[in-house]
Amino acid sequence: MEEPLTVVIDGAQPPSAATVHAVRTVCDQAEDRPGAGVVAVRVSGAPAAGWTDGLEVMGINKWERTLRRLERLPRATVAVASGDCGGPALDAFLTCDIRVVTPGTRLLVPGDGTATWPGMAGYRLVQLAGAARVRRALLFGLPIEAPEAVALGVADELADDPAGAVAAAAALAGGLTGKEVAIRRQLLFDAATTSFEDALGPHLAACDRALRTPVVEAS
Repeated sequence: MEEPLTVVIDGAQPPSAATVHAVRTVCDQAEDRPGAGVVAVRVSGAPAAGWTDGLEVMGINKWERTLRRLERLPRATVAVASGDCGGPALDAFLTCDIRVVTPGTRLLVPGDGTATWPGMAGYRLVQLAGAARVRRALLFGLPIEAPEAVALGVADELADDPAGAVAAAAALAGGLTGKEVAIRRQLLFDAATTSFEDALGPHLAACDRALRTPVVEAS
């Protein structure tokens, strides 16, 4: 089995040019390697007071666009969070297909000195769990403990062994074609906001694509 491509994100640091570069690099590698396999995203750390000093909207925009690229990769993605996880670590965690938390993990929406940070992590949390269930985290910064994250659907699994969790995700995605995974993922995203009539065409196109693709028998 192919070793997963891996990127490590430290949430104690604000999103920087180096963080953007690291994620873009793993995205480049994933896009240059056709076929199956997963991208592993290891995240930990949460911002301290004053973490927004020096941040600019242009840099935040680059970070969010880079995350969107990670979210749409033609490969399955698996994130493993440990310890306190906020800022860019939480951002990246929420973009992944499979999200694993280790015991003691806390997902944190950090503050910016006046209120909680209004980044796209809030949007993704609501998409995953619903507004009412993450209201206190988004408005008041209350941590989401690991068991609660699983109960809310924000995380998929609570695991003691991060490496084992990544290996299990790789096995789950084994044999799946990355580009096809990306198409199914997009259909999944669209289903929450698209009417049946508007969704039918893309689903039929995906079915037609699947029917036209030769089936490779396992040896």
